[in-house]
Amino acid sequence: MKKVLLIILLFTTCFKVKAQFLDTLHEVFKNKSSIDARLESRNSFINNQIISISGLRLGVTFQRKLRVGGGVSWMKSSFSENFYLQNENGKIDTVLKYLKLAYLSYYIDFVFYKTKRWQLSVPIQAGTGFSWWQQNKTYSLNNPEKKYFLFLYEPGVTAQFKVFRWFGLGTDVAYRFTLKNNKKIGERLNSPTYSFKILVWFDQLYYELLPKSKITKKYGPPVW
Repeated sequence: MKKVLLIILLFTTCFKVKAQFLDTLHEVFKNKSSIDARLESRNSFINNQIISISGLRLGVTFQRKLRVGGGVSWMKSSFSENFYLQNENGKIDTVLKYLKLAYLSYYIDFVFYKTKRWQLSVPIQAGTGFSWWQQNKTYSLNNPEKKYFLFLYEPGVTAQFKVFRWFGLGTDVAYRFTLKNNKKIGERLNSPTYSFKILVWFDQLYYELLPKSKITKKYGPPVW
């Protein structure tokens, strides 16, 4: 029931901001862009066990209202299960295998509410990649196990609070929908996701520390 309510909340929020997004999209693109680079980590669940998904993001941001880009994500946590395989003698061996997940991601994040310190946005992420089981705990490029294609879609809601011009705190809640072969993977990757963030805007920090520099005069000063 909680999952259903979460999905309804996410989709309702997305539909509410759709009109505002279309109205302001043209105006946002008129402004200059800057680089959006992030190292992310978010938590989700597999069989009621908390796992961590890490990611690298690189894109562009327009007027701090719209961010678009791509990146790569992978499952950082160790999730394992026993597999029972018949050996050459006809006996059953128990083999411990680890579930691995890696995918390319493409994201868009639209800010629909903003004050001096508070900001609410709707991040939407989609990705394509692979999942597989392997005996090694760490990722291996030479792993012989068969890999299975995945398509992922993650709508969500993000909130952030700006403590200073260059420092803030944030959190996001989303839901990961996954199209995959359940029988071969054996796990349900569909799951709520959440994360807590420490945010540092290095450009704003630079403008504040070096207000007389040529870069600050051209691109600054720091703003809320």
